[in-house]
Amino acid sequence: MTFVVEPLPGADHPNTVEVRMNSRSGRELRVVAKSIGGGAIIFTQVAGWPVRFTGDTHEVLVELERSAEPAVRQLLMRDGQIVGRPARQTRGDLVLLHAQCRLPLPAGVRARLEILPGVRDVWMAPPIFFVQRGESLFSSAAEMVTLAEERGCSLGQIALAYESALLGLAEDAVLAEMVRRLEIMQAAVQHGLGADLPPMQLLGPSARWVYQAEAEGRVAIGGIHTRAAARALAVMHVNGGMGVVCAAPTAGSAGVIPGVVVTLAEEKGLSQKRTALALLAASAVGLVVATRATFAAEVAGCQVEIGAAGAMAAAAVVEAAGGGPRQAVAAAAISFQNTMGLICDLVQGIVEIPCHTRNAVAASSSFVCADLVLGGYVNPIPLDETVDAVYAVGQMLPRQLKCTALGGLALAPAALAMPRLRMFSKSEDEM
Repeated sequence: MTFVVEPLPGADHPNTVEVRMNSRSGRELRVVAKSIGGGAIIFTQVAGWPVRFTGDTHEVLVELERSAEPAVRQLLMRDGQIVGRPARQTRGDLVLLHAQCRLPLPAGVRARLEILPGVRDVWMAPPIFFVQRGESLFSSAAEMVTLAEERGCSLGQIALAYESALLGLAEDAVLAEMVRRLEIMQAAVQHGLGADLPPMQLLGPSARWVYQAEAEGRVAIGGIHTRAAARALAVMHVNGGMGVVCAAPTAGSAGVIPGVVVTLAEEKGLSQKRTALALLAASAVGLVVATRATFAAEVAGCQVEIGAAGAMAAAAVVEAAGGGPRQAVAAAAISFQNTMGLICDLVQGIVEIPCHTRNAVAASSSFVCADLVLGGYVNPIPLDETVDAVYAVGQMLPRQLKCTALGGLALAPAALAMPRLRMFSKSEDEM
């Protein structure tokens, strides 16, 4: 594999990529996609055809001559697993049919498609997410809180019900998947606090020393928020060393929620289920951000990455403390209100400075936001409106302050002069 970084004509997003693949028979396929944060990707072009799919259904693309269309449609519609009707495009004498399916296309159907007269190509892509099989229970934070209060449940519990209904899974299965992600977070924290860390590119590891200093009483205040900050820092060290983390919501903000939730689980004695519900409460806030804004710093700055993670973590703290859904959403809102405008100015284009300490600070402040609300502060600006405002601010930020390393700390003389502690080898750059 060879990676080339250069401007891409027609790209409407800074994280656009064109992939050129060659088959064993020598045929080339070109695919265009864009990364939108949190591991999410939108495919926008396949073999010159404009498309849009995100990896949440089984995708079937058939390029064919017009004469073959009736037979192809009949085959695609046969098993009843298609979501809606196949989308249709034309280009000269060719037609592209794009079907989105809840289940994989049976092997026999694909084989028949490939030998039908007039069929030029068949491309298929499996989902990378769970396939949606039901309907959303709500579409905004306001609706979410109202439904939770009507049902007498917490934010984590209504998020659990949402995922169960949307994905057609039993609630136990949803909890099991969240526990799987929790275990990845716990492993990243443990790895990051250990002595055997792979080198980063700019920073030396410090999480272990911060954690140890707090335990020995060598810091100014200490306490649960400092330990959460150290754990958040630990996860970011793992991320910087190319280790395994859970993007929550993105890799650049992957330390905040693990730092907070692992701390809550270990120090408050939370059961695995209660910890999973805290993560689900965080995910409920993330759903609002994903629906109304973005998780990409390239689009709206660091406020929608580490800022979003801090808001999600604040809701998790309220959930773990036994607070209600309205309180959890309020804590998320005031967290966001205090990170609004946060720019993305990563030094030398590397997700280390100031990203690592921002993760630590966001983890720590999530406890303050939760305490303010649980203690009686009444938030006057609801989460929906707060997220809208954050996104609007992000649109106003110049590109120099949105993940380009062309502004902020990235231009400080000390930042520009920092030596690289680790350089990518040829085997890492060309695999």
